[in-house]
Amino acid sequence: MDFFEAQALAKQRTTRLVALFALAVLGTISAGYFAFITLTAAFGVRATANGGGLERDVEGLAHLRLWQPGALIAFTLLTLVVVGLSALGKWLQLRAGGRAIAALVGARELPPHSTVLRERQLLNIVEEMSIASGLPMPAVFVLDAETGINAFAAGLTTSDAVVTVTRGTLEKLTRDELQGVVAHEFSHILNGDMRLNVRLTAIIHGILVVGLIGRGILGGLSHVRGGSGDRDKNGAGLIVVIFAVGLVMLALGYVGYFFGRLIQAAVSRQREFLADAAAVQFTRNPAGISGALKKIGGYALGSQVQAPQAAALGHFFFAQGFRSSFGGLWATHPPLDVRLRAIDPSFDGHYSEPPVEAELQPTLARAAASGLRPAPARTAPERPTAARALSPQTLIAAIGTLTPAHTERAHVLAQSLPDELRAAARTPPAAAALVCGLLLSSDNATLRARQLDLIRRFSGEVCAGTVKSLGASLLALPQEARLPLLLLTPPSLRQLPPAELSRLLETLDELVHADQQVNLFEFALQKVLGHHLALAANPSGQRESFSPADVSAEMGVVLTFAARLSAADEPAAQAAFNAGAAIFSGLYPVLTLQSQETATLANLDCALDRLAQAHGPVKKRLLTALALTVSHDGQVDPAETDLLRALASALDCPMPLASA
Repeated sequence: MDFFEAQALAKQRTTRLVALFALAVLGTISAGYFAFITLTAAFGVRATANGGGLERDVEGLAHLRLWQPGALIAFTLLTLVVVGLSALGKWLQLRAGGRAIAALVGARELPPHSTVLRERQLLNIVEEMSIASGLPMPAVFVLDAETGINAFAAGLTTSDAVVTVTRGTLEKLTRDELQGVVAHEFSHILNGDMRLNVRLTAIIHGILVVGLIGRGILGGLSHVRGGSGDRDKNGAGLIVVIFAVGLVMLALGYVGYFFGRLIQAAVSRQREFLADAAAVQFTRNPAGISGALKKIGGYALGSQVQAPQAAALGHFFFAQGFRSSFGGLWATHPPLDVRLRAIDPSFDGHYSEPPVEAELQPTLARAAASGLRPAPARTAPERPTAARALSPQTLIAAIGTLTPAHTERAHVLAQSLPDELRAAARTPPAAAALVCGLLLSSDNATLRARQLDLIRRFSGEVCAGTVKSLGASLLALPQEARLPLLLLTPPSLRQLPPAELSRLLETLDELVHADQQVNLFEFALQKVLGHHLALAANPSGQRESFSPADVSAEMGVVLTFAARLSAADEPAAQAAFNAGAAIFSGLYPVLTLQSQETATLANLDCALDRLAQAHGPVKKRLLTALALTVSHDGQVDPAETDLLRALASALDCPMPLASA
């Protein structure tokens, strides 16, 4: 199953989830309606003519009428309004993205430049996973008050994702085990599970709110005092009616909640098996994730999360975060032994107790000092000595996934990055300077001096000084390391005040146009960074809505640009374009090679903005067509590879590093 199939499966699950939710609401309405008409018949409550007092009809249930259209319509509208508004309210609370969800459970964001050993180790692992996958680096959070072993990924898009771990996870797991847990969470990010989790949380809350209202009514009645006399007798009768209504609402709400939690558990369990398998694939180390699961089984606190929101967000977590009721029917995760045997069929049922602090310290110090794993001697990534053939099928299969070759390549690349550049990516002001420095001209001293003046004018003397101090390292940076380094900066850049971030984007625009022309890397940097920062600021604004016919013109622009990128002449450009456009034959409007004047970066920018909102199958065919176009001559140079990765990133289809 490739990235696009996983995304489509997540959407199918969402459709089924909405259907199940509709059935649960329909059941609540039906049960509530019959409870309502039964109550009104049993109590026979009606207003008397003298003063509006209440009296009971002596015939009671003899007046029961099953069909009361007015009552049914009123109860249906009331239920839909209550459930709909509560679900919408929860969605609005969570739509701010991963940071809002992490804050909901009291998590603390790790500063990207943290030097605490455990925190540095975790950040190194997330950095290298991001480099390998082509994802912008997620923000990293820690639940300091939670000593159980657990973690979760949350967000609405890959641009606003966060990875959160408990303090117990940091303290009790080795580097390999922590890497396995992070790889599991990256699988959820890549497979589109996060948005589904948010929708599931909102829906379950919508069903539960009926019960919460009933509980509130009953709680309010506990403060009402009784009295004597006719008037008080009428009041007592009213209290009885209100009590009955509250009790019915409580029962209906929790019945709906019961089935809602069943839906939550059923949706969640199967995805955990897939994420476990993906973690093994990403790391080529089954002992990592299986070791973490064994420690959960052998640890007294297990994976328990004590935060009040743990049950509502239980389907987000790496392992069962709360005690499941009803014989495991509410369990959001498969049993530990079942998960372990799926990873390691030879598992003998024995769990391991986590080591104490002193036992972990030496290993932890070595791991934090060297990054993801004990590092080899620092070497630069292998530079391509010749253009390489590119298989479109391999390209599409790689998007949104990882192989051991990708993670090994990412490790080598990360270890080759100069310390000052990695450190700069982790601090907000220095990250801004780093991004500016990536745009400095490498072969024109006059232009570079003019660019430094622009940085000084738009972003200040301090930023210009930092850029200058990073200059030598940036000039020596290999081309293939520039885009991965850029994708490490979003967590730091998002911490800048809005005014500073706005100034940074303005500075980048000035730097790009300083020489009155825009090269491919300048376009890629500005496009990728702007896209991910904007999407992180408004993750709920991303919509997949355009059909193939709606974006045929934009697809023509993108293919034209790719065809003319390295074509020696018009016939070569036409042949390359035809190679890519053939994949749309008979399915889409006919695409034609556009003029040289149309194949501009400005038009490409506008086309990508619109194509980013196209459906997944459209993006898949477009990226396949792009691969066919650029590889038509049998080779793909590093600039074309970077362009493909940048275009895929701008379409929210993360393309991993090419293996060495």
